[in-house]
Amino acid sequence: MTPDYPKGATGLLLVDPYNDFLSEGGKVWPRVQAIAEANGLIANLKAIADTVRGAGMRVFYAPHRRWEPGDYEDWAHPNPTQRAIMHRHSFARGEWGGDWHPDFVPQPGDVIAKEHWAQSGFANTDLDQQLRQHGISHVILIGLLANTCIESTGRYAMEIGYHVTLVRDATAAFSEEMMHAAHALNGPTYAHAILSTAELLEALSR
Repeated sequence: MTPDYPKGATGLLLVDPYNDFLSEGGKVWPRVQAIAEANGLIANLKAIADTVRGAGMRVFYAPHRRWEPGDYEDWAHPNPTQRAIMHRHSFARGEWGGDWHPDFVPQPGDVIAKEHWAQSGFANTDLDQQLRQHGISHVILIGLLANTCIESTGRYAMEIGYHVTLVRDATAAFSEEMMHAAHALNGPTYAHAILSTAELLEALSR
């Protein structure tokens, strides 16, 4: 059963909508391109964000740390993704790749949480505080990547009491196996709803 999304208590979490992930020429785009294009990812992200704003609901950005020289070199335990970022300089601060995709530039009234260093948009950020201060109880997660930042953020949200919705075709990953794990295997252990974009838009219109 598709849940109801109370207007004043529902927030859209837009995770990592950077050029490096979503734009031709981005450092990570070649790895997500096939799944993103098969899903109609850009159009779905835009349709959801536009519908949420049009319904008077708030958009929250959960952005990844924009890489800067020295970020991880002296860390005791950088994870594999952080090592890869250190090597390829993904989402570099002050560079095109670390800018918002032009379709997902924050709008007046949107809330930009502090940048997360690893995969959870909540860990070591103010995202939970921002959501609670705006009266949010239901979060809809869209963006990148399905099996890393979306999953970690969604699982953390469930643990601290939010109603969590995943959207299968408003995300992408590096392989179909990763998408399957995110939505068929892991998602059902923490998400309250796993929908398509069409199903979500229908629910938001009620």
